[in-house]
Amino acid sequence: MANVTTAQLFEEPFDADEYIERLAWRTPGGGSKGGAEAFDPKKVRDVHERDRFTVSRSPDLRVLPLASVCVLRCLSCSDRILTLTMICSHPKQIKEAADIIQKLHLIAQELPFDRFSDVKAKIASKYHDLERQLIQEFTAAQRRGEIGRMREVAAVLLHFKGYAHCVDVYIKQCQEAHVKERLDETRNSDVEQYLKNLYDLYTRTTALAAKLSDFNLGSDKHTFLSKLIKNIFSCYLESYIDMERQYLQSRSGMILQRFYDSKNHHKRSVGTGSIQELKERIRQRTNLPLGPSIDTHGETFLSQEVVVNLLQETRHAFERCNKLSDPADLPKNAFSIFLLLVEYLCVDHIDYALEIGLSAIPSADAKNANLYFLDVVQQANTIFHLFDKQFNDHLMPLISSSPKLTECLHKKKEVIEQMEVKLDTGIDRTLNCMIGQMKHILVTEQKKTDFKPEDENNVMIQYTTACSKVCAYVSKQVERVRRSMDGKNVDTVLTELGVRFHRLIHEHLQQFSYSSMGGMLAICDVAEYRRSAKDFRVPLVLQLFDTLHALCNLLVVAPDNLKQVCSGEQLTNLDRNLLHAFVQLRVDYRSARLARHFS
Repeated sequence: MANVTTAQLFEEPFDADEYIERLAWRTPGGGSKGGAEAFDPKKVRDVHERDRFTVSRSPDLRVLPLASVCVLRCLSCSDRILTLTMICSHPKQIKEAADIIQKLHLIAQELPFDRFSDVKAKIASKYHDLERQLIQEFTAAQRRGEIGRMREVAAVLLHFKGYAHCVDVYIKQCQEAHVKERLDETRNSDVEQYLKNLYDLYTRTTALAAKLSDFNLGSDKHTFLSKLIKNIFSCYLESYIDMERQYLQSRSGMILQRFYDSKNHHKRSVGTGSIQELKERIRQRTNLPLGPSIDTHGETFLSQEVVVNLLQETRHAFERCNKLSDPADLPKNAFSIFLLLVEYLCVDHIDYALEIGLSAIPSADAKNANLYFLDVVQQANTIFHLFDKQFNDHLMPLISSSPKLTECLHKKKEVIEQMEVKLDTGIDRTLNCMIGQMKHILVTEQKKTDFKPEDENNVMIQYTTACSKVCAYVSKQVERVRRSMDGKNVDTVLTELGVRFHRLIHEHLQQFSYSSMGGMLAICDVAEYRRSAKDFRVPLVLQLFDTLHALCNLLVVAPDNLKQVCSGEQLTNLDRNLLHAFVQLRVDYRSARLARHFS
């Protein structure tokens, strides 16, 4: 059965109800006679499946299924409410419903708006409802893993405007399923692997988005890709920095504890604050130990391996922070990671080792003291360089253009200055111990008869035993300082050691009386000390021993030449009381009436 509509049906005045009635009244179940109950959409559909009819619209001819007429009729007639939901309520009928609504949508596009606005609006609403239902069905099928159903729904959606959204959903679902699987399985069980996976997935996804942006995906491709990535990762990125800090704290603490356990060392609390500072001031003034020193058996409690591991963990954290942080939060997040590095590397490891090292330095009068603090200094300097390098290479790029830069630089300066104070304190006390060791050698090895021999004609030595042992000790300490320090610190420490060394020898020589031969031996000793002073490579130290050598000449010069020698180039600028003090050390000071040269 077929009817061909004519253009006259659309002539003025046009009545939609009459138009629909004329099309459907002959169809079984399609008449309006008997009221709404007489309308049977199933019979109408059955007739439609057996036969079709064409609807002519001038000047074009289009095919309109009978089912579409029913829908149009239902949408335009208030007394026969029937929606598309009846047609597409079952998934198997969705294709048919889509075919109907697409044709209705096409027809509605060409109907005059002023007379068919209500019909056009209802058709548009059903078009969008069905489109949304199709997308939801596609999403549900994808989640269920029903590839065949996905293919069917996608084929139907292909002719809808929302087909591009179907592609978006597919990509988003694929990414979410993969991301969720990779991240959720490790989020609570293995934070380290979780952070690695998050960084890897996010990096690869953003790299893929960068490649996709090269293709023609529309004018809003960048916005679309950014939103897609944000939707996928937002729930993970929001908690990223908290988990990063949690992991870094746990991992850093484990690295340190594992090291101390390997040394069978139970980490003890160290004194801080005003009480500790007061103790240090008392010790410096009295040179007395406040409590027993700790015997660490030469252990520095600094580990290159620990430092490398801590820096490596922090470097990875900085890399993840740079990639996973919101740009507005990047400086703040990077600073929080830096504070953890300061806490575990600088405070818990380096500063702790310095405290232990300081407490292990013996008093200046200790015998055979193990001056291993210089080893602590050496390792600390190496660590400082590594710490500074990571600060410049990995932290600075993340904060250089933000207010956090000043805060970071201040914190770094504060930490380094605090540790330098302890290093300086330890070095000072170590130098005191070195001088104490030299003094001990001189006291035990230097005899009064060395400079006033019983037999003036039978002195066979070039310099005394005490001098020989002191010079050997000094040579070793100078070498240790060079190994432990770097840059200008070497000259600074050696200058201080050299000045103290000179003072010790100067004061030591003034404790003896000198015969003529004894004075010659003292000159030989000072010449040997001067040779050791050359190893310092510090002009001031060498100059001090040159002057001391000239002073020793006053012990042997003939009485008549004494005044001339005191006016010589090396002694003329010295205090006359100092010159007089050295002359008084001569055994012939009274007999030769040498005091007259200084009256």
